[in-house]
Amino acid sequence: VLELLRAVQRGSEDRKRSLGRLRWALQNKETQQKFVRLDGSIRTLIGIFTSSLADMQMEAARCLHELSHSSDPAVAEACLPVTSYLLTYLSGHSVEFMELCLYTLGNLVVESEAVRKQLLPQGIIPVLASCIQSPHEAVLEGLGYVLSQLLQAKEAPTEIIPLVLDSVLPQHMLRLVCSGLKAGIGAAVEFAWCLHYIVCSHTANAALLSLGALPALTSLLLDLASEIPQDAPEGLELLVCPVLRCLSNLLAEETGCKVQIQDERLLIALFLILQCFLQQHPFIVQECLWLLNNLTADEPFFCSALLSLDLLPALLQLLPCSQMASVLVLTVLCNIAEKGPAYCQQLHRQPALPLLLPTLALPDPEVVGQCLELLHLLFLHWPEAAADFVTQGGHRALEQHQSTPELQERARALLDMVGQPLGASAFRPCHTTLSAFS
Repeated sequence: VLELLRAVQRGSEDRKRSLGRLRWALQNKETQQKFVRLDGSIRTLIGIFTSSLADMQMEAARCLHELSHSSDPAVAEACLPVTSYLLTYLSGHSVEFMELCLYTLGNLVVESEAVRKQLLPQGIIPVLASCIQSPHEAVLEGLGYVLSQLLQAKEAPTEIIPLVLDSVLPQHMLRLVCSGLKAGIGAAVEFAWCLHYIVCSHTANAALLSLGALPALTSLLLDLASEIPQDAPEGLELLVCPVLRCLSNLLAEETGCKVQIQDERLLIALFLILQCFLQQHPFIVQECLWLLNNLTADEPFFCSALLSLDLLPALLQLLPCSQMASVLVLTVLCNIAEKGPAYCQQLHRQPALPLLLPTLALPDPEVVGQCLELLHLLFLHWPEAAADFVTQGGHRALEQHQSTPELQERARALLDMVGQPLGASAFRPCHTTLSAFS
């Protein structure tokens, strides 16, 4: 490595070849650490990187890019002097060169807080904002990568996200995500995760909602679901996942935003996505169910729509998928049952009880606990469900949980409920009609 560095410093005729060999050597972790400790090593690379020889510039950029892959913060901090040049070269250069600079920046900000603290006053956010209107997908994807790394930093909520919100980045990110596959799936995925990280900070949701994020992302989800039955491109699940998460988190805010998306097509889209990804990408099931939970938590519209569209059988089929899926399916059913007698009557008409009995036999206290909560709501609002439960042997399933510390109180309460005759005071009378489902 020292010989290669000397050959580069001497400016010999095979300097480009020496840089190429150096780049290859810098793929090794120990070589990276040794290189940055050599006197004048980074300064030499910067000198070539800022020269007027385009081919030499590119080779030096590739060497710096290899260094940026290091997981050693000391290597990243040794590259601090190059950050201002990386920013400068994000305008007016070749697409390949800009892409290289972007990924180098993205790699450096992951490993070093010192690098991030230097880049912010150097104006990285305004520079990235000026790049986001690039027509080149490769540049946009690299830009999304840098932003996603910055937005995951521990100081992002206080130091980075406010700067991003004050720029044109959010509206352009939303535009690029919602253009979906047209802008290239790679760039759309990167910016969708960027929006997700912003939403997770909870400080920016009002700003995103004012930009129309909720209807825009809903429309995108409908478009993506319509693409699925035809010819879904590879990696589509990587875009669907952050879009689902953004919608879920925006709906979790107490902003009254649920009223803005009373569109039953969203439920159909969710179940199409569930059907498509259930086998190959089961993690999407959890994301869909989390959104379904947030849609039905307080809003009767989506509870009614789920029943009227006859989607309940498809929901019940997801019960055995995984522990988390079971909990979320039961939680959605609880959301429906909480809406009152008419909803519980509909649940009772569907084959829900026979499927709940095997669930009660599971060894998972969280799943069983959520199942007990659902039974409590059903029995409370629709006494006929309690009678059927007993005839199907459900009381025996409850009795086995009387000795489980975290479940015994609820199990005994339910046994008391099913032990009472129909119409007893433990049950509320039904006053609600079924017109809500028409």
